[in-house]
Amino acid sequence: MRRLKWVLWSSLVLFAFLWLLAEPGLFNTRGFFPHRNLLVQLTGVLAMACMSLSMLLALRPRWLEQWLDGLDKMYRLHKWLGIGALVISTLHWLAAKGPKWAVGWGWLERPHKGAGAVQPPLGAFLTSQRGTAESLGEWAFYAAVILIALALIKRFPYRLFYQSHRLLTFVYLVLVVHSLVLLKFSYWSSPVGWLTAVLLAIGSWAAVKSLLRQLGTKRQVPGSITGLHYFSGVKSLEVETQVPNWPGHQPGQFAFVISDTREGFHPYTIASSWNPADPAITFVVKALGDHTRTLRDKLTVGQSVTVEGPYGCFTFDDPRPRQIWVGGGIGVTPFVARLKHLANHPGENQQIDFFHSTAEVDEQALARLTEDVSQTEVQLHLLIDSRDGYLTAERIRAAVPDWREASIWFCGPAGFGDALRKDFAAQGFPVHQHFHQELFDMR
Repeated sequence: MRRLKWVLWSSLVLFAFLWLLAEPGLFNTRGFFPHRNLLVQLTGVLAMACMSLSMLLALRPRWLEQWLDGLDKMYRLHKWLGIGALVISTLHWLAAKGPKWAVGWGWLERPHKGAGAVQPPLGAFLTSQRGTAESLGEWAFYAAVILIALALIKRFPYRLFYQSHRLLTFVYLVLVVHSLVLLKFSYWSSPVGWLTAVLLAIGSWAAVKSLLRQLGTKRQVPGSITGLHYFSGVKSLEVETQVPNWPGHQPGQFAFVISDTREGFHPYTIASSWNPADPAITFVVKALGDHTRTLRDKLTVGQSVTVEGPYGCFTFDDPRPRQIWVGGGIGVTPFVARLKHLANHPGENQQIDFFHSTAEVDEQALARLTEDVSQTEVQLHLLIDSRDGYLTAERIRAAVPDWREASIWFCGPAGFGDALRKDFAAQGFPVHQHFHQELFDMR
């Protein structure tokens, strides 16, 4: 998380610094409207930087995934950049429209427009298109506000979110045109203009790929459902698939799966280890949202699916002598995959304490988990909330006296994970290096 915040704020600071270099006379500027014009330019540059970087992340580039610690973290940054773009573009809109309203209300005097400086032909052409670009940008801003707001409302159905979110790519292309025309012409010959041009090109490429439904196609393979089993006690559906061309995965990774083109791709953690001789992948899906609640009735054995991936860096790779696993509810899934992997690769065993805390109980699911653990040297700590109370960091430390020598791997409710992280951090545990938390929230 600290790296994500560093990327977000350093990107904004970099663009603001480059903009300052392009405005050497900034501190000699006098008057309300000249300062307002500078604010419009700065907020425009920052808003498009946020949107362009967000579009870059939407490409799901492999070279960024490892550095940002997984696609789940990339999507969290994508979300923050979207919120940043919304806030900064709102300020941009207010800076552009507010003074005009104030002039109309008689609060400000309309500035006198003198003869403009002589411009090269391209600059003169862009100036002649200002009115059209301003109108396009204004309506694109209104559309972006609505679409970003819908993306942030969790109650908005995923199917509609998937369809409406793609419209943001078209809105982005309109804003690219708006930026090309209205960005101060002198900026294009400075570093802020060069970097803006690169990001606009990358963002436009990403937008076109999205509109053509080409995102992630190189990592998509066809498969079919070979088995279904519903665990009623925990409202979870186990889906077994055969994916002959799957490149393989590590325990803890996830994949996007599509079974209905109207719904688009949904992310699911893989609950099986990889065996090239038997290209099978198992997913366990909790009925949490409008789509997952219907899968039990919609999916059938023999049905075709498309699987994209694998993604994620929650892969249990670290050199520490022991590990502490914490799986809350359906967050047990990546640990099931790791257990199956350890059963087939006993030489990889570390000292592992596995804490599984759950409010719901399904005896068959627990029996399977116990069987998986019995084939490894992992120590299972099973806590059922109604019987054993809630799992806390203090209880973990009491059960694992040498917890300072361990790495902690958490998958479960975000609030639970944040509480554990803060508690261990307060005890001096280096959470930034050794507390690994899956941010399995793509909206």
